[in-house]
Order: sequence, then structure tokens, then C-alpha cells
Amino acid sequence: MGIFHEFRQFAIKGSAVDIGVGVVLGAAFSGFIDSLVKDILLPPIGLLYSKINFQDLYISLTGATYPSLDRAKEAGAVTINYGLFITTSIRFIIVLFAVFVVVRQINRWKKPHQHPSDSMAKKECPYCCTPIPLQAIICPNCSSSLKKEEPLHQSRPKLRIK
Repeated sequence: MGIFHEFRQFAIKGSAVDIGVGVVLGAAFSGFIDSLVKDILLPPIGLLYSKINFQDLYISLTGATYPSLDRAKEAGAVTINYGLFITTSIRFIIVLFAVFVVVRQINRWKKPHQHPSDSMAKKECPYCCTPIPLQAIICPNCSSSLKKEEPLHQSRPKLRIK
């Protein structure tokens, strides 16, 4: 029964739904990114570099030369396809950036709106002199009330030693 309970908790927490949505969006996004890289981004870059087609950039390990990668494959040549690697690398960077933007926005929606420095702002407890959150009304270290009153150690009379 333990594994079924764990699975139920996993599914209820939304982890399974999040993973499913990610897979579906990733599959749909894949075709879009492929077209963006191959049909929009790489042709102008290839034009700038003497009308290079990135799909045809390869090194034949057999020593023979072929007019295109397709012809080399038809001939059964062993090739290192660095043009396809460049295309895949650009695609990966675009997908990585898109995922970053989506996750960043989702994290913004999840958190309450507050300024980043608000959560890190500290003040010093006037009683125990330890740093505490700015919004604290009771010191978590010494349990002193932190109302606008003057701290005890400042209101005590000073002892004079002769």
C-alpha cells in the first residue's frame, strides 16, 4: 500500500500534471523551434558566410568529396556532420532560453508580489544584538517584544566603578 499512497500524493501535488504538461508543450514546441532555426535563422547566417547551407557542412572520413551530405550518405561515406551539430546547438539554446522565460514567469505568479530586498532586509535586535527580519515584532533569538519602546539595556542607569 505504501507505493500507491506515494503515487497518489505525487499525482495530487501536481507533479505528474506538471510533467505531463511539460512533455506535451515540449513536443509541440519542438517543431516550431526546428522551423525557426532551419528556415528563419540559419539561411541569413549562411548567406553572410558565402551562401553556406549548414545542413551540408560535414567532413568525410573516407577522403572522398561529395557535393552534399545527402550524396555522401547515399554513397555510404562515414561523415562528421558538424553543420547538423551547429543547427542542433542553436536549437538547444533557443529552447533553453524559452524554458527559462516560462519558468521565470511561473515563479513570479507563484510568489506574492514583494520587492526582492524586502525579504532580505534585516535589523538588529536592541536586546540581544543579533540580526533579525525587518518585519519581526518578537525577536526569534531572545523572545523580546520589539515594539517601538526603548530597549531595557539603554534605559538602565550606568554603574560607575571607582
